[in-house]
Amino acid sequence: MKRRRGNSRILAFAGLVILSGLLVGCVASNRLGGGIMAPQASFPDEPTDVEQPAQVSQPIKGTELAAPGTAATEATPTMAVTAIPAGTIRVALILPLSASGTTGTVAQSLKNAADMAMSEFSGASIDLVVKDDRGTADGAREVAKQALAEGASAFIGPLLASSVQTAGGIARAAGKPIIAFSTDSGVAGRGVYLLSFMPQSDVERILDYAASKGKKTLGALIPDTAYGSAVNSVLQDGAARRGIRLLAIERYSQGSIAAAAGRMASVKDQIDSLFIPEGGEGAAAAGKAIAAAGLDPKKIQWLGTSVWDDPKIYATPQFQNGWFAMPDKAGFDAFASRYRTKYGSDPARIATLAYDAVFLANALHKKAGAHAFDEAQLAAQDGVIGLDGLFRFRPDGTTQRGEAVMQVGKDGPTKLEDAPTAFH
Repeated sequence: MKRRRGNSRILAFAGLVILSGLLVGCVASNRLGGGIMAPQASFPDEPTDVEQPAQVSQPIKGTELAAPGTAATEATPTMAVTAIPAGTIRVALILPLSASGTTGTVAQSLKNAADMAMSEFSGASIDLVVKDDRGTADGAREVAKQALAEGASAFIGPLLASSVQTAGGIARAAGKPIIAFSTDSGVAGRGVYLLSFMPQSDVERILDYAASKGKKTLGALIPDTAYGSAVNSVLQDGAARRGIRLLAIERYSQGSIAAAAGRMASVKDQIDSLFIPEGGEGAAAAGKAIAAAGLDPKKIQWLGTSVWDDPKIYATPQFQNGWFAMPDKAGFDAFASRYRTKYGSDPARIATLAYDAVFLANALHKKAGAHAFDEAQLAAQDGVIGLDGLFRFRPDGTTQRGEAVMQVGKDGPTKLEDAPTAFH
């Protein structure tokens, strides 16, 4: 199997396997990024319940990544396509390219990444047609109908939840799957898959690790935000399934962290770990409040999510030595280097989602032909190893991811445990 220098990987998805390093098959995925979707983390659903190790599929052979810098296939958003090239299958890429501000900037980065995937997949056989939804639900409705009329067999995108909901309804009615990038799990469903980063994987992974290290009793300080609510909905059941006793949950709004930490102090002698999914601007305030309440990180293990991958967390003394889960960043770093070479700028942090989705579509078409986008292929349980590690689609349309466990240090994170390479 011939290989070249550069970052490549083999894709595994019900008969495909992606490996780190040089590619020999098909590539895939990444995490949250860019201001529009903000740190929402990735998440799995049931990583601990099955006892037998998963059987890893055999890799597809003969696919090789082109050298970095190879010209990408360009598709103009307004381009009218009338015929599907022989031997290909049409896929519509829907993005808010003409939206203003961060949304449009992130959309362009996603498109660039999709172009890279087309150029780096040897023998790409999907006909990728780009559609601009303008960042509106009405725009998504228009271009989804247009793509169906042009013979699209599947959709990649949109980015925004309202657009996903609209385009997803049209795609589902036509029996066509959609792989979208929203972090709003409420728009997912059968046939509408979210290749994005949500909190559940982080929560499940860090609870797994805490349980493996003998942690038995837990307290939680959770911000009263949409992100905090998403985390909270996973935490209670996740702790119970791992035999961890959740003694107290305190929610707090901006400015009320000190009061919440004070109430948590009433159980400080009964808990061995404290879950705090706080990051960014709230990190310093949370650290001060926790210290003032007498919650000692030398006696209680701090636990967090991928929002902890933030310089403000590393600079906050109270978070030092805390454990948190996040996708491995090596794949993104390698991708970002190729992206900068090609486009002269940094990619949005979620750009690899588009890369992975396009690579996956090509890989599945190579493997299964006309059945590439059947549910049995897309929701196969073997999963895919993408740019941010292992992932698979769950029946409810959300994504389960395998993640690494990190420890906070003043100079950045240290890896405590590698991300898994197979689902068990």
